[in-house]
Amino acid sequence: MNYKKEIGINQIEALFNSEISDLKIDVNKVESYKEQRRLFILKRLKLQTKIMLIAGITLTAFFVWNNQTINGKVYAFKIGLVIEAFIFLCWVLCKTKVGQRYPHILFLNLSWSITCVLQIYAAALFNFVEPFYNIWNLVFITQATLIPVRWRYHLISQIGTCICYLILYIIYNPTLRNQPYFYVENGIYLFWTGVICIFSVYLYEKLRKQEFRAKQELQIAQQQSEKLLLNILPQVIAEQLKQQPTTIADSFLEVTVLFADIVGFTELSSHTSPPQLVELLNEIFCLFDELAEIHGVEKIKTIGDAYMAVAGLPKHRSDHATAIANMALDMQKVLGKFNQEQNQSFRIRIGISTGPVVAGVIGLKKFAYDLWGDTVNTASRMESHGIPGCIQVSENSYHLLKEKYILEKRGSVEIKGKGQMTTYLLKGIR
Repeated sequence: MNYKKEIGINQIEALFNSEISDLKIDVNKVESYKEQRRLFILKRLKLQTKIMLIAGITLTAFFVWNNQTINGKVYAFKIGLVIEAFIFLCWVLCKTKVGQRYPHILFLNLSWSITCVLQIYAAALFNFVEPFYNIWNLVFITQATLIPVRWRYHLISQIGTCICYLILYIIYNPTLRNQPYFYVENGIYLFWTGVICIFSVYLYEKLRKQEFRAKQELQIAQQQSEKLLLNILPQVIAEQLKQQPTTIADSFLEVTVLFADIVGFTELSSHTSPPQLVELLNEIFCLFDELAEIHGVEKIKTIGDAYMAVAGLPKHRSDHATAIANMALDMQKVLGKFNQEQNQSFRIRIGISTGPVVAGVIGLKKFAYDLWGDTVNTASRMESHGIPGCIQVSENSYHLLKEKYILEKRGSVEIKGKGQMTTYLLKGIR
């Protein structure tokens, strides 16, 4: 195991270490703009095909009704039927895997299914090659309104329509029925309609990108804030505090509290530079944090070179004494390995006590989850009156651990503020 944390020696940076955090920032959960745009295009394509199917029916019905001859009515019906078939095909493709993966291709198909197919079919039936300006403008405006993304594809759609018409013009070489002024005027209208559509799509998509990036940054910032909050408060307490920012204090009938102190650390500070001292302390406490994560123990705080943890809250667990005992034994082991790798000689003094406590968050600023009660004081005294390198437990904890662990009776010990108390030394697992 590499005990050197790559995240650095600063304890503020250590708060963001994903290995010891309850919540890892997952940037992959923040939806990419490309994926969001793909889903948006697909959703709007389905809407556009439905609108165009209805519009096609109304236009076909009008042209059939407006034609005076039977042949005219039949041709109008055939043209409408062919265009409706192409639009319906695009709607079906929207539901296929290929269409869902490449909606921009369907976008072009839908556009050309109306503009190009109409020109080609009219040219084949009637040798009629004059541009359908009204239909082109309607399609360009509809697509710019309903699908205001990917301005390049809007441009390709418009250019493709014009190229299709030019090819038909070259093939059929028709005699144009209207004056040149008609084509120039409508061509100018068509040009500016296309330019305005593309420009509006470009501006809209630019705005959408800016909004998406702002939302993405906000999501990441919220995850980071959540992560920092969960490194300070238990998740249950953090949720309560967010929902109702008032004093939080809960009573727990039985939990097990651990205090640990690194022996000799104060003496080391007299001949060690502060940065190096903080680095060593940070590495040791990071190891203890990992053990707390493994054993399901709630770290409460660190005070100088002292470490405080508890099991059995904020969520109740019946094996709280066992969890703390296992963690205490593992703390001795990892500190021994740390000493070997770092050429140090630290020893740890641990105190454990079981009983009722009150836990919560008080005050208005710099929130911290803390414990109060005689059990906390007893655990602190078990540590301060303990033996370096040993784990001293109170009698209450002894009765919960004696069946599974090896405990040695230390005897009656004078405890400050408590008087004579019978204590035990935790040696290991049976």
